[in-house]
Amino acid sequence: MSLTQVYLGLGSNVEREKHLLAGLDALTGFLRDMRCSAVFESQPVGIKSGPFFNLVVSAKTDLSLIDLSRRLKLIEADNGRYAQDRKGLPLDIDVLFYGDLVGNFDGLTLPRAEILKNAFVLWPLSLIAPDKVHPGVGKTLSQMWAEAQIDQVLAPAAFEWRGEQLTPVELLLPL
Repeated sequence: MSLTQVYLGLGSNVEREKHLLAGLDALTGFLRDMRCSAVFESQPVGIKSGPFFNLVVSAKTDLSLIDLSRRLKLIEADNGRYAQDRKGLPLDIDVLFYGDLVGNFDGLTLPRAEILKNAFVLWPLSLIAPDKVHPGVGKTLSQMWAEAQIDQVLAPAAFEWRGEQLTPVELLLPL
């Protein structure tokens, strides 16, 4: 079966490190050539809560979009996303790009609209796939980030996964 390039956005505002680490570990079970962006701390958008940790994952999969989406929902559920008594958002995993698909697929719109609206999605995407062209905009992700006028508070955060520092030291240094 052929492999499809995917980009996923991950976020958490409850036990952030614990849930992001669990999400990343779970993704390694069925994604190939997985790479992680830097991790960013962001203020919540659209909900009242504490700050989030966000990152983007680039990977390849042999799963269909629907099967991938189902797997992601199971990982979210395993981390308390759908618990009745949950506080905040333990783990959110969104498909940002699935190959070159554009449109609505069983309620999942691709590319994900949040790419254009949220710095915590666009900045890490521009770092992990600077030359990827957004099909709806016709510009590379790095061009889009350079031109973005998104009014959100966002800061690189130190984060380690499997012995590797995901956020480069140069991003952590004060300007």
